[in-house]
Amino acid sequence: MTIKKLENKQVIWFQDNNEYLVVEPLVAETLSLLNKKISKKEIVSQITKQVNIPYQQAIYLVSDIEALLISSENKNNKKLIPVTKPKTFEVVKYYNINSLYFKVSYASDAEAFLIHPKFAHLEVENITNINHLFEVYSNDNAISFSVDNTLIGTWNLKEVHYFQGKFSMELVQKIHQKNEEEWIGTFHASAVSNNDNSILFLGDSGNGKSTSLALLQANGFTCLADDFVPVDNSLNVHSFPSAISIKKNSLETLLPIYPELKTSAEYHFKKLNKIVRYLPTNNYDYSLNLPCKALIFIKYQKDSDLIINKISSITAFEQLIPDSWLSPLPQNAELFLDWFEKLPCYQLTYSNNEKMISTVKKIFADEL
Repeated sequence: MTIKKLENKQVIWFQDNNEYLVVEPLVAETLSLLNKKISKKEIVSQITKQVNIPYQQAIYLVSDIEALLISSENKNNKKLIPVTKPKTFEVVKYYNINSLYFKVSYASDAEAFLIHPKFAHLEVENITNINHLFEVYSNDNAISFSVDNTLIGTWNLKEVHYFQGKFSMELVQKIHQKNEEEWIGTFHASAVSNNDNSILFLGDSGNGKSTSLALLQANGFTCLADDFVPVDNSLNVHSFPSAISIKKNSLETLLPIYPELKTSAEYHFKKLNKIVRYLPTNNYDYSLNLPCKALIFIKYQKDSDLIINKISSITAFEQLIPDSWLSPLPQNAELFLDWFEKLPCYQLTYSNNEKMISTVKKIFADEL
C-alpha cells in the first residue's frame, strides 16, 4: 500500500489489485494502521482521541474501513481459457513503423476491424523480412492475442477495449524498445507537442479531444498520440502511431483544412455508437518523447465563450484514473503519483477554434 497526500485528501494505492482510491486523511491513516496489523482496539482508541465521536461509532467506522481493505485484497481477475489458434488467418497486414516491420495476422475481418483502421496509413506491401509477428484470433466469447508466438492474453469479447489497449501496449513497447515495467501508465487522451514539451487533452468521448488535436496539428503543433498516450518511467510522453479518429460531427469544421477526409473510409463502430474516419498525423518520428507541461480537460461547447480555469488535482485525478492503465509496480506507482502531483490541470471550454489554439500556445509559453 502506498499513500500520497494530494491537496486536502489522501490517495491510496492498493498493490494487490493495482487500485487507486481518494479518501479523507482519517480513512487513510486507519487503512495504514490496519495494513500494519495494528489491533482494531488500539486503532479505535486513536480515532476517539482525534475525532469527537462515540466509542461504538468509532468501532463501526474501523470495521467499515477494514471491509474496504478486505474487498481490495480479494478482488481477482478470473483468467479466461485461451482461444485455439487457427491454422490459417484470413486477413494479413504488414506495417512499417520506425523502420520496424510488423506482420499482423487476423483470423477474420472481424478481428481486423478492431485494429487495422487506425493503422492503415502505415500499411506496406507483403514483405519477408519482418521484425515482429502479432496474431489476433477469437471465438464467440473471447479474443486471444499472441506476439512472436507467445500468448499475451485472452479477453472477454464484451470487454474488447482491454484487448485493444494491450495490443497498443505491445506495439508501443516494440516501437520504443522498452518493457512493460518501464512505463508508468497509458492514458485515454490526446497528446500534442511544440517539439519541446507536450500537453495532454482529456475528456469524455465526444468532448472534442481529437478534433482539437487535428486543429492544433494544422497550426504548427505536432500530434504525439490520439486516444492512447504512453508515459514512461522517465516521465516523458511518447509518440504512438495511430491515426486521429474523426467523428462525423467534426467533418464540417475539419474538411476545409483536411480535404482528404472527404474521401476517407468511414467506419461504423456499432457497440460504441460512433462513426469515424481516420486522419494520419503529422508526426513521422515515432521515437519522439517529451516531458508533459500540463493536463487539459477540454470540451467543445457550441456558442460558449472561451473559459479556462485551473482545476483541483483531486478533481483531475478522479477523472483521469478510470480510463487509464497504470503500472502495477510499486516504484512506478510512486513515480506516477509524484508526476501527477506536479502537473498543472486546467478545464478548457470553447467554441472558437482560434481562441482555443491561442490559449494552448499561451500554456506552452507559460503566458497564461
